[in-house]
Amino acid sequence: MRSRDTLLRLHRFRTEDKRRQAADIESMIQDFMRKYDDLDAQVKLEEGRNGVSDPTHFNYSLSAKSARGRRDNLMKSIAELKDQLTAAQELLAEEQSELRRVEMLVEKEAGQAVAAPALGTVSLAGLHVR
Repeated sequence: MRSRDTLLRLHRFRTEDKRRQAADIESMIQDFMRKYDDLDAQVKLEEGRNGVSDPTHFNYSLSAKSARGRRDNLMKSIAELKDQLTAAQELLAEEQSELRRVEMLVEKEAGQAVAAPALGTVSLAGLHVR
């Protein structure tokens, strides 16, 4: 029974770890989205101030071009994080189902341990043992 309790604690720990990982990735995505919005506003402000919104134009602002590049890189990072989040959520779902399976196994064994002493007399080759 002790090994089952250890196994149960291990699966609870793993489940919480997977949940924390998914939450951390979600937090990073939100943070990157805020930074993306800030950079997008900075690009629009610079383009409006300069009056040139075509990045290929010779008079396009260098700070707008730099902010645009960082903004585009952030969008790529966000897409990669979303893929990682999907994978982390799948692992979390698997670990939660495994945890439920172990919990049911422990409950079943605990129920059997309680029911076994209540059986009463057991006959072994004609001997009655209590």
